[in-house]
Amino acid sequence: MTTPTSFASPQPRYVRVLSIAGSDSGGGAGIQADLKTFSALGCYGMTAITAITAQNTLGVTGIHGVPPDMLRAQIDAVAQDIGVDAVKIGMLASPEVVRVVAQAIRTHRLPHVVLDPVMVATSGDRLIARETVQVLVNELFPLAAVVTPNLDEAALLLGREIEGIDDLDDAVRDLLALGAPAVLLKGGHLKGERVVDLLATRSGLRQRLESARIATHNGHGTGCTLSSAIAAFLAQGHKLPQAVEKARAYILGAIAAGADVHTGQGHGPLNHGYAPVAQVVLRA
Repeated sequence: MTTPTSFASPQPRYVRVLSIAGSDSGGGAGIQADLKTFSALGCYGMTAITAITAQNTLGVTGIHGVPPDMLRAQIDAVAQDIGVDAVKIGMLASPEVVRVVAQAIRTHRLPHVVLDPVMVATSGDRLIARETVQVLVNELFPLAAVVTPNLDEAALLLGREIEGIDDLDDAVRDLLALGAPAVLLKGGHLKGERVVDLLATRSGLRQRLESARIATHNGHGTGCTLSSAIAAFLAQGHKLPQAVEKARAYILGAIAAGADVHTGQGHGPLNHGYAPVAQVVLRA
């Protein structure tokens, strides 16, 4: 008599998002903001720390880079055991670090890479060496699902200022020409009562995203939070336009909820946990 074959049910697992970024001792940006965002959106967050910074709401007082071999070991440890559904990349201070990250992405075939080219802190402190910028473009832009510069970062990448909404289309076109398949250019630094961002892809998508400006001094970590939220929604299976829209909705809520909260003496953080605790997203 033949015994029927027994098929075990697939084991559930978390949606896994890896942040490759710097640590913010003040807790408002970098790795700390990313982990708060992943948790708020129901994902399992992991980290590969690229640098340790001494900073608070007033600015950055010190940066200590993690050795490239240790950075690579962190990524390998996570990818080889736990696995990765999406990646958010933040602060990469040196060409060697950029090359290590690019090699790891190729080796492990890491999907849904959201590259936030962190170059200038909210306080105005520069966070990247000049010689790193071109290496970042050459090595990582082609590997990214989307690149998310703000206007200051776009100006550094393009070598010119972006002074008004009418300049966004040309800036996005030129950023795409650098090799990224998609760009979300964040227009929050422009003056006006409305914030206008522009999402564009090399396949021809042009999507203007607009919202009312929220009056607050608590904008520390907005770029980190937005890019990590996009990565979280991509990991959950959303297409890029929907992931961007949902990430924008999350960050607008976080800014509004923390707009009047006093933290430190300078640019305070968002309220990442403003919403009811998200249900953890599981996959078979």
